[in-house]
Amino acid sequence: MNNVIKRRDGFEGEKIISIPPKVWKDCLKKFPELFHIYITHIGYFPKASFHYRERKTGCDDNILIYCLQGKGYYMINNKRFEVHPNQFFLLPATSEYTRYWADEEEPWTIYWVHFTGSIIENFNTSLDIKSLKGPVQIPFNAKALEIWDNIYQSLELGYSIENLCNASFCLYHLIAAFLFYDKHIETKKDNPYDIITSTIVNMKACIDKKLTVEDMAKQHLLSASHFSNLFRKATGMPPIDYFIHLKMQKACQLLYSNETKIKLIAMDLGYDDPYYFSRLFKKYMGLSPEQYKLTANRTASAAL
Repeated sequence: MNNVIKRRDGFEGEKIISIPPKVWKDCLKKFPELFHIYITHIGYFPKASFHYRERKTGCDDNILIYCLQGKGYYMINNKRFEVHPNQFFLLPATSEYTRYWADEEEPWTIYWVHFTGSIIENFNTSLDIKSLKGPVQIPFNAKALEIWDNIYQSLELGYSIENLCNASFCLYHLIAAFLFYDKHIETKKDNPYDIITSTIVNMKACIDKKLTVEDMAKQHLLSASHFSNLFRKATGMPPIDYFIHLKMQKACQLLYSNETKIKLIAMDLGYDDPYYFSRLFKKYMGLSPEQYKLTANRTASAAL
């Protein structure tokens, strides 16, 4: 690993979401009882050649990594472990030196999640989660991947309280699917395509456009008022507010992942006035787009 370029992320086909600290700060202030543990980062790295992460003072989060293909390694202090397909390891929050990396010849494909919370120390003690336990061999964990996908899709749709609750509650299920994998059987995934689902899919497809409630209702041959009532009942939010949340989520991804000017990002999201976009972004995210870019850069250093 000393003679190659070491990479934290940036792999073709990867998926990664890092939830801004401001989002969690506000949620924990308003709803502390709902988020005893919660996700800070989540991702998928396929064939992650030269993936390497070194944490000299450990990590404040628990880190769960599931190897699907290839192989990799991790170290806690001077203890080294090798990870193979259909093995997972769960590192508790620690101040100990930690390092993990992909094999050079057979780089691993991994699903991973970081999580923390006010009870994380007692959580780890109660479940006997320890750094030096080593990787655990399990059968192919289709159930865990289904739950992971549910969490990722929920967060990808925005940081509403409903989406964050769903992700955090599913986190318990995800952990159980690994720690108690023998109690979970593979089930066929149900993917209902109802009015709300199709509306949200259309919102994402039209993220660069200006949609009205009338436009959305017309898609289902419903009146605007009836459609709005259905949507609010299902999501807890008016349709336009939900659409704005999706736009702000996409803005976060664009601000995090590239150097595109804020004016162009605003236009890509259907806002002709970049100043209006900036005001709206600050209203929903708690900081300006410029401030978010700085925060995202700092947040990225804590991710895989």
